[in-house]
Amino acid sequence: MELALSTQDMAEISHHCEGTYPREACGILLGRVEEGCKVIIVVRPTDNAGQEGTQHKRYTIPPEQLLQGELEAERHELEVIGYYHSHPDHPARPSECDHELAWPGYSYLILSVQGGKSVEKRSWQLREDRSGFDEETVAPCKRESQNSW
Repeated sequence: MELALSTQDMAEISHHCEGTYPREACGILLGRVEEGCKVIIVVRPTDNAGQEGTQHKRYTIPPEQLLQGELEAERHELEVIGYYHSHPDHPARPSECDHELAWPGYSYLILSVQGGKSVEKRSWQLREDRSGFDEETVAPCKRESQNSW
């Protein structure tokens, strides 16, 4: 499967992740599945409501922001495609915590932020049997961002 984002959306995600360094950033990806490609149409940065002292290695999207994302997707006939988060000073690979909290079917876009700069982005999807993740291709898409909704 491929995850397609506009250059503008990718820049917004990178900016958010760099701006929260050394804490993890997180957000919601809204879009559509079109011909085997997950096309991201809206990126919604969220707060990291994780416990103080763990925000450099874990993220928690506040429930009210998750609900807002779901409602926005429904209003615009989109779906929650997945989530993004950063790994400060760690590779863009799912951690054990990511594995424990992930759900099959969603994309998990991870940005490695080293010393405050985004250096790598990779997307993952948890297998149905929860045995591990499969990597998705991250590709630019030609459409304009819809974040002005």
